[in-house]
Amino acid sequence: MKAENSLQNQLIDYLENQYTHRSLADAAKDLPDELINVKPENVPYTFYQMLEHIRITQIDMIDFINNPNYRELEWPKDFWPDEKVKATKDMWNESVEKYQMDLNTLKDIIKGADDNIFERIPHGTGQTIFREVLQVIDHNSYHIGELILMRKLCNAWGK
Repeated sequence: MKAENSLQNQLIDYLENQYTHRSLADAAKDLPDELINVKPENVPYTFYQMLEHIRITQIDMIDFINNPNYRELEWPKDFWPDEKVKATKDMWNESVEKYQMDLNTLKDIIKGADDNIFERIPHGTGQTIFREVLQVIDHNSYHIGELILMRKLCNAWGK
């Protein structure tokens, strides 16, 4: 087995299994409906805003990898939902489902990268698929941890 394929398998394994972190599915599971639009004390965003930030950022990085006509989003405006949006349970569930579908797309990208996981993305400024995958893992892990901490602050984490 080529080293690249072994590395690709390791990346996919890390995305699929929780060794040192929790999954978004764990962090989002059974969140009480009444907390979806709550900002815990001293936290500048709601549970839904955090969930959407995770999802939007992940799909942006995937779009960057895949799309030669990629257009950079405006920070921070485009990476967070409108503060006025009051999310429903259906919106919450839809965001979780989209996140997982996008994560599956990322895994497909890794599987299909063959020997080019370290090659520069042609429309980038030096980024590689490998770097972008690490960035997704890092960003998601950080903010999923925040989501769990928010739940703990609201006494809504019993794990």
